Amino acid sequence: MRSLRGRLLIAASAVLAAFLGLTGLSLDRAFRDSALAAVQDRLQAQVYMLLGAVNVDAFNRLALPQSLPEARFSTPDSGLYADLMDNQGTLVWHSPSLLGLALPFFPAVRNPGDTQFAPLEASDGTPLFVLAFTVSWEIARNQYQVYTFRVAETRQDFDDQVWSFRRGLWGWLLASTGVLLAAQGLILRWSLQPLRRVAAEIKDIETGQRDELSSGYPEELQPLTVNLNALLRQGRAHLERYRNALGDLAHSLKTPLAVARGALETDADPGELRRTLGEQVERMNRTVDYQLQRAAAAGRIALSAPLPVAPVARKILDSLAKVYADRAPRLRAEIAATTMFYGDEGDLLEILGNLADNACKWCRRQVVARAWPADHDGRMELVVEVEDDGPGIPADQAPLLLHRGQRADPTVAGHGIGLAVVRDLVEEVYYGRLEIGRGALGGARVRARLRFQANGG
Repeated sequence: MRSLRGRLLIAASAVLAAFLGLTGLSLDRAFRDSALAAVQDRLQAQVYMLLGAVNVDAFNRLALPQSLPEARFSTPDSGLYADLMDNQGTLVWHSPSLLGLALPFFPAVRNPGDTQFAPLEASDGTPLFVLAFTVSWEIARNQYQVYTFRVAETRQDFDDQVWSFRRGLWGWLLASTGVLLAAQGLILRWSLQPLRRVAAEIKDIETGQRDELSSGYPEELQPLTVNLNALLRQGRAHLERYRNALGDLAHSLKTPLAVARGALETDADPGELRRTLGEQVERMNRTVDYQLQRAAAAGRIALSAPLPVAPVARKILDSLAKVYADRAPRLRAEIAATTMFYGDEGDLLEILGNLADNACKWCRRQVVARAWPADHDGRMELVVEVEDDGPGIPADQAPLLLHRGQRADPTVAGHGIGLAVVRDLVEEVYYGRLEIGRGALGGARVRARLRFQANGG
């Protein structure tokens, strides 16, 4: 069955039916045992009544009067019967109610004071409850005779009582089961309403009627809805970033293409034409590189595991140590093992790699990379910082270096897009900010503040 509501309803109904069934069987068994014990107690009381009415006749035998306190003993076929046997099994007396009947064979009770109780049938097949009680009666001085009193009662009243109880019990249990199943169905419908709401809103998203899931879901569903909304927002942000990058790329290529076309249409000197085309091709190459890196940013990924920063930083610094082996800079990372980055590993490599590469280009001997979590206005941030012991960046040049194609020294290799890409990642993708200042080592210190929250918040 593919319906969650159907599964829960069937499972809960089966458990409820089993519970009520076992409850009914237990109550039925308990009532039947109680009624049976009541019959036995009632027959035992009749035996005591007979003992109180017995006399010894002239032949030293027990005798009972014709009229007994219990009138049913004197009424034929009344449903209550009694007889008396000696130790030889000879019938000494029987009640008038046994007219035309005989109590069934019952094993003799040999020990005085013993009692036996059992369901048996009379000579005509009538179901009976029979109780036998053996006594030792002193018929003369120091002379005792063993007798067995037997009292029987028809099972009709007992069966009627049990049937009446069962009819009422199972009737009420079935009615209770119906009410509980109905209540259970309503409770399940009410409990699963948030899931139906999620399904309906997802259909609305598919048809374009809404952009994301609404709020106000139970706390058990909030991780699901929050992360789904984060995925939807990320998808829209990625699509928007791709569109913007394509638009910016097309716009940025218009000017160098126009210049190249104009140079080709004029009768320029071949050397001048080669120089002009080379400049425009280089310009277009930088533009394409910049827009591709900008569009490739993934941003915060919902449902993704946190990424330890220290191993990534160590990998970047080890690679840069090989690239700048001729200068042998001292590269070190001061990052705790518990520091985590909530985002795409490629973004962290881009940010930390560009900052560390710039620091290696300008350092004298040292480059230090740091990262730590910080609380800024109630939101968690990851602060990534790289500083060197180089000449530093003048305060008036710092804003210019954040623009595409700007370099502090044209003689140093590069395209001038590293810090611009980092700025776009930090500000547009992670909604943070990039700060350029002077560090404790005396050189430049570039600090990126990346805003993030776990669980797609």
